[in-house]
Amino acid sequence: MYVVIRKIRTMRNVEEAARRAVEGLGPILKQTPGFRAYHVFDDGHGGGSVSLFDSREAAEAGNEKAVAWLMANLGEFTDGEPPEVTMGEVRGSVTGDVP
Repeated sequence: MYVVIRKIRTMRNVEEAARRAVEGLGPILKQTPGFRAYHVFDDGHGGGSVSLFDSREAAEAGNEKAVAWLMANLGEFTDGEPPEVTMGEVRGSVTGDVP
């Protein structure tokens, strides 16, 4: 499994940007083969997202779509600044019990 973390330090109105990203980018990512999950977060200094994919190829394809969508649709919240991207293979994980 591969994780992609995108951070935008200049993100304003993270709540609205997150809503738009989930509604607009979410369906695009869901159509990407190997897509597992997409989460948007507010770290108090901007915003970001975490995506999970089955493989490196899927992560790269999904990230390309995500960055293009973000630049085209959330520029008003970012001053046109592209996200800082970190990507890597998941080497371990723990999940909670889901009832």
